[in-house]
Amino acid sequence: MFRNVFTGVAALLLTVGPMSQVSAQSIAGAYLAGRHAAVNSDYLEAARYYGDALARDPSNIELMESTILSQLSLGQIGKAVTLARFLEAKGQSSQVARMVMTAELAKTEDYAALLEREPDNSGIGPWVDGLVKAWSHMGAGDVTSAMAMFDGLSEEAGMRGFVLYHKALALASVGDFEGAAAIFADDGAGSAGQTRRGVLAHVEVLMQLDRHEDALAVLRNSFGNATDPELDRLVAALEAKEAIPFTHVRDATAGIAEVFFTFAAVLKSEAAGDYYVLLYARIARYLRPDHVDALLLTASLLEELGQNELAIEEYKDVPADDPAFHVAELGRVDALRQMGKQDQAVEVLEQLARSHGDLAVVHSTLGDLLRAEDDFEGAISAYDRAIERAAETAPVRWVLYYSRGIAYERSGNEAASETDFRAALALNPEQPQVLNYLGYSMVEQKRNLDEALDMIERAVAASPNSGYIVDSLGWVLYRLGRYEEAVVQMERAVELLAVDPVVNDHLGDVYWAVGRHREAEFQWSRALSFIDEEDTDGEADPLRIRRKLEVGLDKVLEEEGAPPLKTGNDI
Repeated sequence: MFRNVFTGVAALLLTVGPMSQVSAQSIAGAYLAGRHAAVNSDYLEAARYYGDALARDPSNIELMESTILSQLSLGQIGKAVTLARFLEAKGQSSQVARMVMTAELAKTEDYAALLEREPDNSGIGPWVDGLVKAWSHMGAGDVTSAMAMFDGLSEEAGMRGFVLYHKALALASVGDFEGAAAIFADDGAGSAGQTRRGVLAHVEVLMQLDRHEDALAVLRNSFGNATDPELDRLVAALEAKEAIPFTHVRDATAGIAEVFFTFAAVLKSEAAGDYYVLLYARIARYLRPDHVDALLLTASLLEELGQNELAIEEYKDVPADDPAFHVAELGRVDALRQMGKQDQAVEVLEQLARSHGDLAVVHSTLGDLLRAEDDFEGAISAYDRAIERAAETAPVRWVLYYSRGIAYERSGNEAASETDFRAALALNPEQPQVLNYLGYSMVEQKRNLDEALDMIERAVAASPNSGYIVDSLGWVLYRLGRYEEAVVQMERAVELLAVDPVVNDHLGDVYWAVGRHREAEFQWSRALSFIDEEDTDGEADPLRIRRKLEVGLDKVLEEEGAPPLKTGNDI
């Protein structure tokens, strides 16, 4: 872990040395502003404030480390090198400085210096350090020592797959494609070839050996009928028996980049700490700027951290002719949407539809965006195009019908909406969201209530902790006049969605139906407290709720011309 720096203003004032109180407060303010920015993942501001504080106290070790960390988070590794080198020269144990210096030595291909570095408590981590050293032997031309180190590391528990993947890449980087192919083909090699990058590296290795049919079999066994521009290009090249060079890892520096990417991806998949994922991905990108997978990982993580402008800058680095260009553009769309720039997001999608119009996901994403903007006709047209382009066997087809069904329902076309929902269920019969949406729609339309109940009960069975689905069950029971049963489900729904205005409003109605009028009024009041009066699209109607509080549910139903609540004789 990185060392904890200051614990507060008092610690700052103890370390800044003899200076005026005004100057000390300036350092304290800059540090605290930097700390606040770093906690909120605002790395640009963190680097600026820490840099300002360090300029006032240039010998402060803790401020140096914080500044390096912010610069590394931004991918500005070149800027961090001077400070990292200074820390190491002073004998300071700093993991972040070691990361930066490892990256810089690999970038400059100073493999001898990397091999001379002894592991200590500030090491990046034993497995990362070990793989970096193995690749450094490759860079120094000592393949024998590299292979011995890979073999030793592969004996570590849990490391075999990762290490053999790198050993195969190392062999391929020096032209030993037979050795690399043997590792990828070994069933006992763990995860050496089981990731997407591993599969694609295996395919490239087989192509160097003119084993095109075997490479096709690897692709089909790994991806089945799934397709995307990168896979399509590979399949076309294999079928045409084209000669394609091995590009996965060409040299030791690229191998070290792959080490950092490998562990970034592993940490991300295990949700083991986004911060290390970002740092490792940044180093991978620094060492290999064309590492698109590291770029996409960095950008998606920045999105998750709310740093959408930084994410957009990353996405823009993917070349238009790269197979992953559409993935980057879809990521940019999502970042723009999160920033509230809907018009720009739509523009990007419309341009992408012109360049990658054969991809269903481009049109479905446009449909989702237009639907969120209440442009239901535009969304329906986009979903039409997506459905036309999606393969009949594509797992995504039910999602497309479901999404278009929602757009139809919101536009008032109930018949078309139901047709799409039933088409989605034909493809995925027990999908809880579809069952709930169609069932709830029929409840609101006061028709097919028995079928609606069956659908919603199946939805609850599939997703018992979904408050919205449990609410639907309670509401259909209420519509059927089974009020006591409805109470049980609605109370459960409120437990799951305590501050949802619709669910609280529904519970109020159910309480009223069983004669618990005071509790009903309490729930209606709660529902009102959760309504955003400026949200005109909200499902909970504040005027109706206020009227229920004034005159009761029975009177409101009478005023609306709705059937009265069922009495004991009616149920």
